[in-house]
This record gives sequence, structure tokens and C-alpha cells, in this order.
Amino acid sequence: MKSWLKISCVLCVFGFLREMRPSEPYHAEILVSEWYQFTADEVNRFVYPVGCYSQLALLIVVFLITDFLRYKPLIIANAAAGVVIWTAWIFTTTLPVLQGTEVLYGFYSATEVAYYSFIYAKVEKQYYPKVTSHTRAATFVGKLVAGFLSQLVIGMKWMNLQELFYITLSPQVLAFIWAFFLPRVEKSLYFHNKIEAIQGNIKSDANGLENASEPRKELNSESKNIPFSKKINQALELIWLHFRSAYTNPLVVQWSLWYAVNYAGYQQITTYMQVAWNSFDDKPVTIWNGAVDAALTFLSAVFAILAGYLHAGRFKPKTSLIGMALLSILEGCCVLLTCWPKNIYWSYIGFVLYGAIFAFAITMASSELASSLEEDSFALIFGFNTFVALLLQCILTLVVISETIGLNLSVSQQYSVYAFYYIVLGFVYLVAISLRGALTCLKGKKQSKSEA
Repeated sequence: MKSWLKISCVLCVFGFLREMRPSEPYHAEILVSEWYQFTADEVNRFVYPVGCYSQLALLIVVFLITDFLRYKPLIIANAAAGVVIWTAWIFTTTLPVLQGTEVLYGFYSATEVAYYSFIYAKVEKQYYPKVTSHTRAATFVGKLVAGFLSQLVIGMKWMNLQELFYITLSPQVLAFIWAFFLPRVEKSLYFHNKIEAIQGNIKSDANGLENASEPRKELNSESKNIPFSKKINQALELIWLHFRSAYTNPLVVQWSLWYAVNYAGYQQITTYMQVAWNSFDDKPVTIWNGAVDAALTFLSAVFAILAGYLHAGRFKPKTSLIGMALLSILEGCCVLLTCWPKNIYWSYIGFVLYGAIFAFAITMASSELASSLEEDSFALIFGFNTFVALLLQCILTLVVISETIGLNLSVSQQYSVYAFYYIVLGFVYLVAISLRGALTCLKGKKQSKSEA
């Protein structure tokens, strides 16, 4: 087996084990069950927001530490956090302990960046598309199996809800053990790159990226003696130059904004959906959360693949923006379906459709954004956009949920806000596109008159 394929397979096993979390489709149901007896309002207002704030606070720091420690230690820490989290949830009985576990869950979510970026430091660039599809597929398969498994054991009454925590803990332990078998990474993009390569990058970026295509020099024995503080300064300077180069590009700003706003809504909707379902009066005897999660995962994978095949290079930027605007409106309509009919089965359908459309839209947006970036800055820019998305999500949380400084809305009202959040986003983009088109036409007419 080829070396790049071996590395990909080893990482995919970790990704599959990590995503094998059958308790997640029923997490809110478990916390409000007879074993824990937290109220749905406590989970909604005092538990889930803590995870959001924690992930926001840790994301940028985790990104830098991931690059500095060269990925593998953060992957091990991610797996260890998973073991601690699900162990704590098994024995948690008080709200403060539950909130502390949510802080750790924020770290668990933030350190996903190590998993998704590890592979690019270990294989040649020619294999990037293949290994990307492998690692993403591994997570989809893990989620899909977890959804089916949870629905099977709950639907057949082989286990109770609390025992799903035990099932989830097992693959987290296996993932922790497996993480030690991942190969060591010798270099990283910023802090452990070849020093001449860093200097060449800084020089080329400073000159407008004129020399970006020139081959980079290899590390020699003299560069190993460069002081550590100087290496840090060079790495930070390269980070800043990549950042400035990206966000002075109008296309990057345009797609980054759409990516962040859309992703923030997705995070908010998927986080609190179980709490919303718990508030329905027509809850079925058999809770179908696992099946819904499996269907969402499957359709998301299919729609993401469709987006790659249907979109790839076929649409102009303006056409893509119109598509994003219309998809945002459609997402909003699906979210309305999750809360307005007051029927849990319609809510299931709306949620699955929303997730599938989001997967299609975010794949298109990611493709447009990536095509506007210098290759080495992918992780930095997507990481920063995720940070902005989490910041927007925290603002949404404060506005709609907080009792002290927010609107203190009910769960149903919250989802109405999220729905119109998407619909307004779509219309704002349509108006912006129309105004830009009108301005372009006016400029064209003025130019033709001046030439005449």
C-alpha cells in the first residue's frame, strides 16, 4: 500500500471512531430524563451556550497551538477530552459540573482543526483531493453508523437513553488509543516550516505574491541555529501576510462573510434542535432522533458531492451569489417548517431538508472561497471564518436566549428568528447583487457616452 494511502487510512479510522457518538442525537433527551432531571429550560439557557462560548474563546489559540505542536499532540488531546467528557456525563448530577463539561466540549470541538489539517502536513499536494474526500467520508460514515445504532437500540428497547453514554464512551477510548499510532509530523505551515521557505513566503507576499510560484529552498544546517524567538516572529509575520493578502481581496471578503453568517446559523440550529423537539406536545412514544440524524448525515453527504460535481467551475461569481441568496431563503423556509406547523414529524422533515441544503450551499461557498485563496493560507482563512461564525453564534445566543441582556424567547420563537435570519440574509444578497448590477450598467453607459 502506498505511504499516503496508509496515512489516510490510519487517520480515517480515528475520524470514524471519534464520530461514533450514538448519544448525540439524544443528548438533550438524556439530560432531561429521569436519570438527570435537568429541565429543558436549563439545558437551553445554561448548558449549551457554555459550549459555544468556550469554543469561541479557544479556537484561535487552538489553531496556533496545533501548528506549533505539529498536530498529533492536539489529536491525542482531542481524543482524551472525548473520554473525559463522556465519563463526566455518565456521572454528572449537578448543573455546575455539567457546565464545566461543556467548557471541555468546547475544547473538543475546537481541536477538530487538528484532525482536518493533519493530513496536509503528511502527504504531497497531488493527493490533497483524495485524502480530503477520505477524511470527510470517514466522519460522515461515523455519524451515519452512530445515528442508525442509536435509533436501533432505542427503538428496539435494547437499552435506555442513559446507556447511550456508555456506548459513546467506548469508541472515544479506542480513538484515544488509536491516536498514538498516528505518524509524527516533522513540519507545519507556520512554526515548523523550513526557515528559507518561510522567508521566501514573506518576501513573495510582501512583493504582491509575485514569486509565489518559485521553488522554495531546503532547510540547511545553518538555519537550524536560528534563535527560537526569531522563528516565532517569522511565523507570526507570515500569518499576518497571509491574512492581509486574503482579506484585501474583495472576493475572499464576500465569500468569507457568507460562509461565516451561514455557518453560524447552522451551528445554532443543530445545537438547539433537540431542545425544540422536546417542547412538542405530540412527541412519539419512539423517539426518532437517531433516524433523523442518520438521514441528515446521508443527505448531507449526497448533496455535498452533488455540489462538487454540479458547481465545479460551471458558474460565474455573480451566478453563484444568486444561487447562494436563493439557497439561503430556502434554508429559512425549511427552518420555519421545523417550528411553525407544531407537528414533530414536519419538524423532522424540515430539519433534514435544511441540513441537506446547507451541505450543498456550504460546499459551493467553500469552493468559491478556496479558489480565491493562495494555497498555503487555506487553514488560516477557513479557521478565521469559523471563528467569526462562532462569534456570530454567541451573539445570536445572547440576543435570543439570554434572560438578562437578550429577548428571552421561547424555543419556538427562537427558531422563527433563525428562519428569518436566513431569509433576510438571502434578500440582502439579492439586493446587493441588483445594486451592483445597476451600478455596473450606469458606469458602462457613462463610459460609452464619454467615448462618444
